Amino acid sequence: MSAARHTTRFRSPACHARLALVAGTAVLGALLTACSGGAAASGHDGRKQGATPSKAADTRIAVNLHGTAAAAGRPVTVTVATGRLRTVTVAADGGGALTGRLSADGRTWTSDRPAAPGTTYRVEAKDTGGGDDTAAFTTAAADKVNKLTLAPGKNATVGIAQPLSIVFDHPVKNRAAVEKALKVSTSNDTEGSWGWLVDYSGRDRVDWRPEEYWKSGTRITLDAELNGVDSGSSGGWFVRDYATTFTVGSSQVVKVDLDRHRLALKRDGRTVMDVPMSAGTPGGDRASWRGTAVLMAKEGTINMNSETVGLGDAYDKMVDFSMRLTWSGMYAHAAPWNAAYFGVANHSSGCVGMSDADAASLYRAAHVGDPFEITGADAKGTVAEGNGYGAWNVSWADWRTRSALG
Repeated sequence: MSAARHTTRFRSPACHARLALVAGTAVLGALLTACSGGAAASGHDGRKQGATPSKAADTRIAVNLHGTAAAAGRPVTVTVATGRLRTVTVAADGGGALTGRLSADGRTWTSDRPAAPGTTYRVEAKDTGGGDDTAAFTTAAADKVNKLTLAPGKNATVGIAQPLSIVFDHPVKNRAAVEKALKVSTSNDTEGSWGWLVDYSGRDRVDWRPEEYWKSGTRITLDAELNGVDSGSSGGWFVRDYATTFTVGSSQVVKVDLDRHRLALKRDGRTVMDVPMSAGTPGGDRASWRGTAVLMAKEGTINMNSETVGLGDAYDKMVDFSMRLTWSGMYAHAAPWNAAYFGVANHSSGCVGMSDADAASLYRAAHVGDPFEITGADAKGTVAEGNGYGAWNVSWADWRTRSALG
């Protein structure tokens, strides 16, 4: 059985037609009908009308969505059978409107974005002959809503290795549709790519990174036009848009040499700090990770408990100048209790420890988003993509294959 269609008439100055309901298919048809008779017809004043028809016409438009439980996630189309549309406005209750474009023949207008769930839309259309009409429909509410967490925060200033990272509350099966809605722009046309991965929390995540570290001063903007996008089976609908903007600060790289037991901070290629340190004890779970880790957060003085990272009751203490490098618990921080090993041996439970003074200096100088490039043999493996921001350990060629738009 075909769905009912909602067809409404243009009102013209010479013939004020009433709104009409016409049965038919879901993609509604439209008609142009003359308001007056043909050449032999008599006017209301009894005079014969000539061959020239009335300029005013009664025009019907058709909207593909109608009723109070229309399907969300589809573009809105407005169609006229004859003549040409001039303007179409599709406004949502509560503010906002769907932009769109006319077909080459001027008969159909299609929205650029889909209709969002649980929203009432009001359609206003005008044709090139001066007719106009309105219609309205409401989409069905979402039975499940997906949300996300964005990093970095809005208007943040970050280091050169900070990716744009999105973690979703629910699974994303329609990855291509979601990725199409994620629009990234940069102040200097930096090339980059989205890559899908599994976050350390087990949730779906997508990161956007350039081929190489950002250039200092780059401004990055994300417009996530997700309202009305279905994330797929068991994921639910997105019911709002998201946006963030951040700026890349000075160019800094932290070099951690596990073999030499040294840590150096380089700014614009110049070494501004080079201090002894002691990293994780090699040969087991207490070893440090190698590869590029990214400073995730400067957490200050925090309680570190070895039981939370699966290392038994080895330690439980308050630690100063703590800088998180991975979700699994690798930090750079002050470790005065380990002073005998600074510059001599790796003898910690996985973190990069320094003196109070050196840790304080690094804490003041470092930016969230600075890369820590960790090299050396005394490691237990490479930082995984989802364990913090480990995407820099994936080659650019491989990273681009992780885009759903391929």
